[in-house]
Amino acid sequence: MNALMYPIATEKAINMIERNNIITYMVDMRSTKPQIKKEFEDTFKVKVARVNVAIEPRNRKRAYIKISEQFKASDIALKLKLV
Repeated sequence: MNALMYPIATEKAINMIERNNIITYMVDMRSTKPQIKKEFEDTFKVKVARVNVAIEPRNRKRAYIKISEQFKASDIALKLKLV
């Protein structure tokens, strides 16, 4: 199962990349935090510090993925063409 669906590119999400080293992703409703963490680490070859999730009213799940201090979220954002 693919946990990660697509990155979020709103103004708030871009600010989180620059200030907090956090990437925001829309994820599958059935995915768990460990699944999201493992898939993100395998895909982008980075270390994830923590994963927070929020379920939206439209029955969608959003993951806030905090990247470890050794890596930069802005580098991942460039790969994803968010910035």
